[in-house]
Amino acid sequence: MEGIRLKCSLDEKQIADRLRYNPEILEIQLFAEDLNHPERLIQTTRQLKQKGIRVYLHHPMIYRGRFLDIISSDRWMREYYDWSCQTLAQICKQEDILCVVHPHYSESECSFFHDSRLRKKVRQRIEQILARGGEYFLWENTVKGIFSQQNPHFFTELIEPLNLPICMDISHAFIAHQGSNQKLQQTLEQAGPYAVYYHVVDSMGETHDSLPLGQGRIDWQMVKPYLQGREYIFEIGLADHRDCRAMIESAGYLKKIEERAINL
Repeated sequence: MEGIRLKCSLDEKQIADRLRYNPEILEIQLFAEDLNHPERLIQTTRQLKQKGIRVYLHHPMIYRGRFLDIISSDRWMREYYDWSCQTLAQICKQEDILCVVHPHYSESECSFFHDSRLRKKVRQRIEQILARGGEYFLWENTVKGIFSQQNPHFFTELIEPLNLPICMDISHAFIAHQGSNQKLQQTLEQAGPYAVYYHVVDSMGETHDSLPLGQGRIDWQMVKPYLQGREYIFEIGLADHRDCRAMIESAGYLKKIEERAINL
C-alpha cells in the first residue's frame, strides 16, 4: 500500500517490524544515550537509505529524566540542548537528512506564553541554534506554551520573522485549539508556507492522546488537501512499540478518504 510512513526508535526489533511494510519514510525517535554512540545511528540511516527509505530524525525528548526546554534555567539542560543539536546538525549534514526538534514540551518554563520576555528569549535561542547548522532542523509545535497554537504570537514573533521551517503536528495544534476544527484549518492554512513536514495523528482535542486516525475528532476530510504532496508520518501511540499496525491502519484510513474524494 502506498503512503506507508512510520516511526520507530533505533531498537532493531522496532526497525524490523517497520520494514515489513516497505515504508516510504521512517522517522527515528532518538534518546539521549543514542547520541553517545552516533556511529550506530549513522549506520542505520545509511542502511535505510540504501533501501530507498527517506529518513528523518527526531531530537531526544528527555535529558536526565526531564523534558527538554530551549530556555531552561538549568545550565546542564541548556548545554545538553545545544550540544545535542550541534551533534545532530553534523550528522544531518553528512547524511543529507533532516531532524525534528521541539523548542520545548507542554509543562516547562516555555509554558508561559503571556510573558513577552520569555517569548523573546525563545526566539533568541532558536536564532543561536540556526546559526550553528540549524538549517537541518524542523521545529515542531507542542500542545501548550510559547511554541504552540495556544500562543497568539506563534506565527508573528517566531515563524514568520525567522522564516522557520516547521514540523506541524496536527493533533498538537488541534489540542492547543481545544478541539476546534475551524481553528485547526486556519492554522494549517497559515502554516502552509513554512510546514515542511507533518505528524499525522488523531486526538479528541483535550489531552495528548495520540490516537489512530478516525478514533478522534479531527476532520481528516478537511485536513487531507493540506497533506497533498507533503512529507509526513503517522505518529500514533502504540501499546507495543514493536507492533506498528495502528500506524498501518491509519495509512489505510487516509487512503480511503482520498479514494472517497476522487469518487465524488
